[in-house]
Amino acid sequence: MTKRIAFQGEPGAYSHQACHEARPDMEALPCQSFEDVINAVRSGDADLAMLPIENSTYGRVADIHRLLPESGLHIVEEAFVRVRISLMGLPGVALNEIDTVRAHLVLLPQSSNFLAKHNIHGISAADSAGAAKELVESKRRNEGVLASQLAADIYGLEVLATDIEDHGHNTTRFVIMSNEPNHTRRGELGMMTTFVFEVRNIPAALYKGMGGFATNGVNMTKLESYMVDGSFTATRFYADIEGHPDDAPVRRALEELEYFTNSLTILGVYPAVKLRHT
Repeated sequence: MTKRIAFQGEPGAYSHQACHEARPDMEALPCQSFEDVINAVRSGDADLAMLPIENSTYGRVADIHRLLPESGLHIVEEAFVRVRISLMGLPGVALNEIDTVRAHLVLLPQSSNFLAKHNIHGISAADSAGAAKELVESKRRNEGVLASQLAADIYGLEVLATDIEDHGHNTTRFVIMSNEPNHTRRGELGMMTTFVFEVRNIPAALYKGMGGFATNGVNMTKLESYMVDGSFTATRFYADIEGHPDDAPVRRALEELEYFTNSLTILGVYPAVKLRHT
């Protein structure tokens, strides 16, 4: 039976591209929301979930840090997708005929220089791949869509310009999640550990908890805070570190952190990928 990997969005979304690149042998399952992606794996409708974590230009993806700890799933891999934005229109339409484009809200400012140069007005859409699908149905010749090359291929649209994003480094990081963790692997480029924790409401708890990573030589690549249940005192932190919990320095650092926390949950232990080091 063909295995499936779930993603949020319409076919042709950048999350779909991430599935295609990371798991080309699996069937990609489109879902309406991040919650639906998670539920697809929990119910057995999909074997894996592809979820975006952060973008190099716009930071973390809204709500994702809240959803991951509550999902019951485990991070088993990370994936990076270079966001290459293409402007596409109906077959036979020339670029100078386009006066309006529709795209997900985050793509429009990423292509602002190109749009201004060509006097094209941007309109936000819930989903760029969905906008591509709607353009085919509407047949509006003056309208274009900003989306991935994959979306153009799927919906039969003609690409009028490629790589129109303002910044060439624009990349989205995804995590691949499963019902079962896998802590047995050792990656050629090292391991990553992702965890969430809630500090005790005492003076300098975060400062003291972080000290264990410094004294044990453990590199923390990401640390972000967010409130829990609307409380101004119960702050939760999301962290990525280099290393495996079985490594002695990591084990000591986590033990020291745990002393200053109300809770600490490991979300995943997984191999670092090459793009992380480029």
